[in-house]
Amino acid sequence: MADISIDDVKKVARLSGLQLSDAELKKYKAQFAEILGYIDRLEAVDTKDIEPTYQVTGLHNVMRDDEIIDYGVTQAELLQNAPDTDGGQIKVKRVL
Repeated sequence: MADISIDDVKKVARLSGLQLSDAELKKYKAQFAEILGYIDRLEAVDTKDIEPTYQVTGLHNVMRDDEIIDYGVTQAELLQNAPDTDGGQIKVKRVL
């Protein structure tokens, strides 16, 4: 198992904004050590001849060409329906 101290757990808890009891510190110390031990096991695996896997489903992005579609309506005609406009855009109240 990986070597992790109670101070390490306290530091992670502080960085996470958590306040842990002594029992929780001991519990998470054991869990962190187990996680880090598993990572050590993974690092020991020889992956030198393994090609990286970036996509496992076989799917890929399908992009279409941007095409201008003329719907037969001008911007000015569409803006006539808006309650308030400014510089060719629909004017709305701020939303914060």
